[in-house]
Amino acid sequence: MLDLVLLIDDDDTTNFLNKRLLEEMQVAREIMVYNNGKEAIDYLSEACSEDQSSDKRCPDLIFLDIKMPVMDGFSFLDEYQRRKLDAKDHVIIMMLTSSASFYDLERLKNYSRVKKHYSKTLTKHDVQEVLEQFFSKN
Repeated sequence: MLDLVLLIDDDDTTNFLNKRLLEEMQVAREIMVYNNGKEAIDYLSEACSEDQSSDKRCPDLIFLDIKMPVMDGFSFLDEYQRRKLDAKDHVIIMMLTSSASFYDLERLKNYSRVKKHYSKTLTKHDVQEVLEQFFSKN
């Protein structure tokens, strides 16, 4: 079981369904939801910083929507790298999209932390695949 999973998506229905699926599958001890990349970056800046003076936990897994207001998925990834939040090597990021354009999928290849993209909403098969591929030794 993972310690913490973050869902970052501006769609409340998607967040509700994804959170419910992850809870039913008992994927993590805690699942946190953020409605935009800015809120999530603010949390991660404390939780995943080098000094670790915060009592907040760095997640094991992040499901990140590409298209959101305030801060979209790409801006999130740029800021995540700029703040060196990817120094915590164990964080896995999966992108979520409702309309994957070829341009977006090509652009995702620039981010080594992003392992894969999935169509919204997650399925049991998607989650099992992520767990088997990236967390099977847990």
